[in-house]
Amino acid sequence: MAAATRKFTADDIEAHIQDIQNRRASLARPQVSELDGEDERVRLDGGGYYDSDIYDNANGNKYENYVESIGLDDLDDDDDDGGTTLGKKGVGGTYTAPRLFLNEVVDKDHDPMAQYKRPTIAEREDEYRARRRMQVISPERVDPFADGGKTPDMNARTYAHIIKESRLQGEEAVIRKTMQERAKEGTLQPVVTNGEAQKAAPRKRGRWDQTAEDTPQTKKKANWEAETPSIARWDETPGRPKGSETPGATPGQSTRMWDATPGHATPGHETPGHEKTTPSARRNRWDETPKTDRGETPGHSSGWAETPRTDRGAGDLIQETPTPSASKRRSRWDETPAAQTPSATPSGAMTPSTPHTPSMTPGMMTPGGITPGGTTPVGPKAFGMATPSPAHVNMTPEQIHAFRWEREIDERNRPMTDEELDTLFPPGYEILPPPQGYVPIRTPARKLIATPTPMMGTPQGFYMPKEGMTPKHDDSQPKGNLPLLKPEDAQYFDKLLQDVDEESLSPEEQKERKIMKLLLKIKNGTPPMRKAALRQITDKAREFGAGPLFNQILPLLMSPTLEDQERHLLVKVIDRVLYKLDDLVRPYVHKILVVIEPLLIDEDYYARVEGREIISNLAKAAGLATMISTMRPDIDNIDEYVRNTTARAFAVVASALGIPSLLPFLKAVCKSKKSWQARHTGIKIVQQIAILMGCAILPHLRSLVEIIEHGLIDEQQKVRTITALALAALAEAATPYGIESFDSVLKPLWRGIRQHRGKGLAAFLKAIGYLIPLMDGEYADYYTREVMLILIREFQSPDEEMKKIVLKVVKQCCATDGVEPGYIKEEILPHFFKHFWNHRMALDRRNYRQLVDTTVEIANKVGASEIVNRIVDDLKDENEQYRKMVMETIEKIMANLGAADIDSRLEEQLIDGILYAFQEQTTEDVVMLNGFGTIVNALGSRVKAYLPQICGTILWRLNNKSAKVRQQAADLISRIAVVMKTCQEEKLMGHLGVVLYEYLGEEYPEVLGSILGALKGIVNVIGMHKMNPPIKDLLPRLTPILKNRHEKVQENCIDLVGRIADRGPEYVSPREWMRICFELLELLKAHKKAIRRATVNTFGYIAKAIGPHDVLATLLNNLKVQERQNRVCTTVAIAIVAETCSPFTVLPGLMNEYRVPELNVQNGVLKSLSFLFEYIGEMGKDYIYAVTSLLEDALMDRDLVHRQTACAAIKHMAIGVYGFGCEDALIHLLNYVWPNIFETSPHLVQAFMDSVEGLRVALGPQKILQYVLQGLFHPARKVRDVYWKIYNNLYIGAQDALVAGYPRIMNMGNNVYTRDELDVIL
Repeated sequence: MAAATRKFTADDIEAHIQDIQNRRASLARPQVSELDGEDERVRLDGGGYYDSDIYDNANGNKYENYVESIGLDDLDDDDDDGGTTLGKKGVGGTYTAPRLFLNEVVDKDHDPMAQYKRPTIAEREDEYRARRRMQVISPERVDPFADGGKTPDMNARTYAHIIKESRLQGEEAVIRKTMQERAKEGTLQPVVTNGEAQKAAPRKRGRWDQTAEDTPQTKKKANWEAETPSIARWDETPGRPKGSETPGATPGQSTRMWDATPGHATPGHETPGHEKTTPSARRNRWDETPKTDRGETPGHSSGWAETPRTDRGAGDLIQETPTPSASKRRSRWDETPAAQTPSATPSGAMTPSTPHTPSMTPGMMTPGGITPGGTTPVGPKAFGMATPSPAHVNMTPEQIHAFRWEREIDERNRPMTDEELDTLFPPGYEILPPPQGYVPIRTPARKLIATPTPMMGTPQGFYMPKEGMTPKHDDSQPKGNLPLLKPEDAQYFDKLLQDVDEESLSPEEQKERKIMKLLLKIKNGTPPMRKAALRQITDKAREFGAGPLFNQILPLLMSPTLEDQERHLLVKVIDRVLYKLDDLVRPYVHKILVVIEPLLIDEDYYARVEGREIISNLAKAAGLATMISTMRPDIDNIDEYVRNTTARAFAVVASALGIPSLLPFLKAVCKSKKSWQARHTGIKIVQQIAILMGCAILPHLRSLVEIIEHGLIDEQQKVRTITALALAALAEAATPYGIESFDSVLKPLWRGIRQHRGKGLAAFLKAIGYLIPLMDGEYADYYTREVMLILIREFQSPDEEMKKIVLKVVKQCCATDGVEPGYIKEEILPHFFKHFWNHRMALDRRNYRQLVDTTVEIANKVGASEIVNRIVDDLKDENEQYRKMVMETIEKIMANLGAADIDSRLEEQLIDGILYAFQEQTTEDVVMLNGFGTIVNALGSRVKAYLPQICGTILWRLNNKSAKVRQQAADLISRIAVVMKTCQEEKLMGHLGVVLYEYLGEEYPEVLGSILGALKGIVNVIGMHKMNPPIKDLLPRLTPILKNRHEKVQENCIDLVGRIADRGPEYVSPREWMRICFELLELLKAHKKAIRRATVNTFGYIAKAIGPHDVLATLLNNLKVQERQNRVCTTVAIAIVAETCSPFTVLPGLMNEYRVPELNVQNGVLKSLSFLFEYIGEMGKDYIYAVTSLLEDALMDRDLVHRQTACAAIKHMAIGVYGFGCEDALIHLLNYVWPNIFETSPHLVQAFMDSVEGLRVALGPQKILQYVLQGLFHPARKVRDVYWKIYNNLYIGAQDALVAGYPRIMNMGNNVYTRDELDVIL
């Protein structure tokens, strides 16, 4: 009993645990011999014992690696580093994965398919380029030239409206900027409305600053409320008597829940118009005034969190005040968009006096289904508000779906109003006041996306679903023969998802639907579908009209999910459509420019070219006046992005319509007194014209310089900078002419480099740098010495941009004729090397490139050894990037100037340096390889002493485990093989050849390609007879390598095989050559042209070596294959075999093959004949009669391609036999060619015209003229057209020879046709 009641102390428990652990540790593992047979096997439940060799249990302690204590926190208390030992036994005798894999962090956002997705344009754009999506597609403008220039409708958007809008925008931007600056300084004051001086109110604290003890102060009524004492400002909808629609409201005091509507956007402000009253019994926490952390705006203090004011003008942001009902919290979306309210214009600055409401699409809706009615703010003005929306953030379809779902949940879970709670609860409940200092929980993230703000004309993500449409776009696809609709396309092509009877639609709607279908086919369709749709939309462009077309194409181009290929296709549509619409496009020029101008600054070169092409065509279609009036308001736009793109577009217009037509306008713009932005943009236009048009500016150079010269002394720093850059561009374009045009700007530039610092100085230096090369020698020398003082001072500038410009100017000055080498050595080089040749310059790619170019230019002036001496020791620098820069500089200097002035000491340093730099590479780079090769080749026979050391390095690197190192070593052999031959090191080359031969089993294709290239280099210089390994051993090893599909391997292998077939075919048996022939057929499928060319040449060499018959049989058999490329290459090979082995060995077999009744074979034979006669030239005179009957048959065939290929063969044949008396056969063939004159297939038409041209050469133009005269004056236009086309070609080719062939026409009445002087000559 005593034992039962005994209490264990902590020490007892510890002792007990220790005892158990000791016993467990002392358990010895029984020997195998003691176990009975039953226990030798491992039991299923984990008992028994394990083979210690496999299961790592040699010490006999089963629990040795177990954790015997548990850490206090959640972390492991051991120091396991997550090693990869496999097969560790876990708890319960099971085996588990290594901790390395168990603890591996899986990124939830990782997309394994990311690398296969085509990136959209929006994803690769930087912040600046992304601003294109914030631009607004403006409504169409009036065309002043339409209908003979009649007075436009008074409501139309004219030039005056647009200028007024842009001015308003500019003023608004200035005011906003001033307000921001004053807000920062703390001097922003509320506006005095009645002229009464207001007392400076103390700064209000936000509600978050308020402590529990603070009591809110009462607030005086605003002066605008004092005038109407009976009606409180926010009590109800203005214009209604108080309480008329609000249940429970009495004229004295309002008890509605809407009382506490905020009237101020600054935290801490009470509602204006309410004296502070005692809290009513029925208080609700929703009565709290929502406060936002926003800066205040004088005059208008309401923002998104408040009830909108009703004293706004039509141009303001929110144009109607919702009337809240008592029973339900009403949303802004419940409002009926009021038709009579003028909607905000896309520019956001339309004044209330402008009644015009622009419509985007015929359906009076923006293409994405957004209704820019009066209730929703639209366009860039809406961005002045602090409510970001899904439209601001480019939303993916998944985000749109999530957003809708979240909004629905929010709607369901919205808090109940007091009235709704009253209906639920029995009487007797009352609303308690919240505790003092209580702050309700806010979820700012949810409030942030409260109201979507659509951008007019550029639907982004969210859009209101329309009636009659299912909201799910995921699985719904348009009916009919249309391509798949991507989820992101739904907002543009949503009408195609509605199943409607097209006959019942209005003509406008039918047209819209038709355009939509064609655009969907072009954007998402297969190539044939796309081609047909593109042709259809082009042909019907005028029928569809410019408006409907551009209203659908342009929003698509602004889509954030557009890919490069899709953009290319849509731009192609615009290009084709422009040709057709011509001047109908004028009202839409600005719309198109908004979308196309951003292409001019795209990072993709082809996008920039496309953009220029479209703007050029647009300018030609719309005319200069329209282009200028459309783009003029954008020249002084407040947004720098708009000004930049407009300047580039103007340069394209100048190139399309000619510089002289734009000069008067440019003169006016550059002299603008109203805004410096206009002057800046005007000068930028001149700069862009110079960059775009190059030397084409020379005739107008003086005018362009005069237009911008005053910019150098402008009061605005930015204008002075752009003027200097424009002069630099003009000088660069004019090089080496036109210095006299720049006379007027030399003085201001000179003054400028002394007065300016920073960016301004950089621009002025750049201009002078481009002007000095235009000067005569003595002037250039003088100016260089003057400017060099400032350049040397700027050598130590830390600014990267300044460094680039200084280097460029030094390069230009040193390259100029008048500058003396002595001056450069003494004055420039010491400072130059001190400040520029350092590690930092090697790290920035652009600086690196510029420094190398400048140093090479200086070396051209002062000699190679002068520069190489200064930098050769840096080849052993510890910084690899710097070593590369040194190597590249030395390589370029040696390539330009050779090694003549390199002495023996410098030569040793060079070889030592390049060997060190080559071996110390960590990343194998082509710079080191090129440098090594160039320096060794430049030194030539002087390298003989160093070759054993160089070859030792190469052999050692050929053995390296890194594939890149092996590849580079092999490449180096091919670079220096010629020098080794010069140094008579054939034995060394033979040794290298054997080593390379042993490495032909290389597994990496890149390395194998380089090894083959090295072998080719050795074979080329050493010759076949001295080659080691012998050719008879080498070639059989190459045959299987021909099967390799890697391009580099194929190219080097076929080159090597071809060289052996050309120079040493006798070393290899004919059977081996035939085997190679079969392998070569596969190479004809290669993508790379060089491989195919080398292959067909090799067929010629092999045929020469073993005779044509076997090779020809192989090739003729290959004409039966399906692939066109394969067949064409085969025909070329046949022609080459014929040329190499004489045509009589090939023609019989070739003509016999024509009897095979198979299209591909017959076409192949004809094509072979075409190439054959092209290659053999005048030898064709011996074979023309043999093939005439075959060509007759081909020219009478029903198949177009037969006739086309036969025409091509006749062209080559006729040109080859010109002057050899074969006219009878050619006239016979001409009679078969001529009936093809009315064919419409473009390829056959071209082949026919070519053959007639060939026959003109062989037969003389008079013969062809006799055929042509029959149809020149035929009554049918289609007949006349073709005959005149041939006549024009005749006239261009042999105008003088035709005279003798013209028919003699006698005089008729007053018309005198006879030419007596011609008769005298004849």
